[in-house]
Amino acid sequence: MKRNSAATLAVVACAAMLCSSTGCGTTRTSNTLRTATEQLLISDAIDRAVQEIDFTPLAGKDVFFDDRHLYDVVDDAYLISTLRQHLLASGCILKEDREQATFIVESRAGAIGTDNDDLLFGIPQTNLPQITLLAGLPPAIPEIPIAKRRNQRGVAKIAVFAYRRDSGEPAWQSGIATSESTSNDTWILGAGPFKRGTIHEGTSFAGDKITKPRSARQSTPSKQVVQLRQEAIFPNTISRPPVLAQDAEGEIQQVALEEPVAATPMATAAGPSVLPPP
Repeated sequence: MKRNSAATLAVVACAAMLCSSTGCGTTRTSNTLRTATEQLLISDAIDRAVQEIDFTPLAGKDVFFDDRHLYDVVDDAYLISTLRQHLLASGCILKEDREQATFIVESRAGAIGTDNDDLLFGIPQTNLPQITLLAGLPPAIPEIPIAKRRNQRGVAKIAVFAYRRDSGEPAWQSGIATSESTSNDTWILGAGPFKRGTIHEGTSFAGDKITKPRSARQSTPSKQVVQLRQEAIFPNTISRPPVLAQDAEGEIQQVALEEPVAATPMATAAGPSVLPPP
């Protein structure tokens, strides 16, 4: 027994010396005041709502963006920057000085926020009455779910209109652009969450993405040419593709074009979209 005790103490002492010589570390984690899911829901709803606005009637015009009515909404900086980006991408010429603009573009937000709802099939958490004779029992029965679902959504409702700076005459209005973003968590027999929604790429389980068969993948193209979520290039001009012709001797020759033409919006799988100049 004494030998075993001495051997155990020696092992513990060696481990302590090894730990002190090599060093020990700890990892600190923290959470922000707002969850990443909430921020993604709001920004995704803003992106989708702004994408529905067609600014092409103002393309090539000098405009001043009046954002004073957006200062009190949630994530106002992101909303203002997204609208300015979409104005530029649609061909508008932004002026920082109101007096230099021909048109004033004004925007308002009717709703920018999130909400959620929960659905449970099973036994919800139940609080037990505190009785002195039953002091050894737990204060509550934990939740026992058979199936559980939590739905979260972000909502954005935006409207934009424009008028002439000099006369105040109405020039254009977008109508109401409303969009929603979603995030759904599902638990089945205690397994989960299975995450899916517009802010997620497909379905994931415990952080791992569940891929779908290629035939099941579908993409819904937007009616707008300019995509906020994709990289874009704005060249001055782009030449037409070379034209091949056959000469008298039967050889293939390239026919050069005299004048370049304005680019038409196109998207390629290998690179960013190429858009026409303002």
